[in-house]
Amino acid sequence: MSAAASKPRLMQRFLRFMSDRRVLSDARMLELYPPFWFMRIKVLEMDRDWRHVRIRLPLNGISRNPGGVMFGGFQAALADPIAALACARIFPGYSTWTRGLSVDFELGGSTDLELRFEFPIELESSIRDALARDQRATPSFEYGFYLSDGRRCTRIVNTVAIRPRGYSRATTPPAPETGVD
Repeated sequence: MSAAASKPRLMQRFLRFMSDRRVLSDARMLELYPPFWFMRIKVLEMDRDWRHVRIRLPLNGISRNPGGVMFGGFQAALADPIAALACARIFPGYSTWTRGLSVDFELGGSTDLELRFEFPIELESSIRDALARDQRATPSFEYGFYLSDGRRCTRIVNTVAIRPRGYSRATTPPAPETGVD
């Protein structure tokens, strides 16, 4: 792999710089992340350690599909990183990423949607046990998107890989030599 391929891109370096210096809150950084900025998300609530997160995903002319409800891709794109980011905050020193994402559209997203994520304390304990025993964990989180009347319209099951920093395994194309951060 070439050195240029493993070097972080400008946006990644900028976001890491901003995060390391705590110039902006995690909530504001998430809102300004380019894909989410274009989606016009609004963080309604976020604990410092990401144990409780609420994010509004607006239904508008861009996010509305021809059937009049929220595109599923908008929901999946926002739901994808949330559990991994929470794990990264709670388990610093480990690399985290989404290993699998299941999206079940129970009802059409006919209003602005609210993503609601909770990090259960029991799950945190079992993850800590697995990390102490195996140096890795692959927990699954269930959360969802809710309509403005409070009904859940989309069920999310997100499986997160938590591995030692620097971990890499054979993939196609090859994983970066320094691992996935």
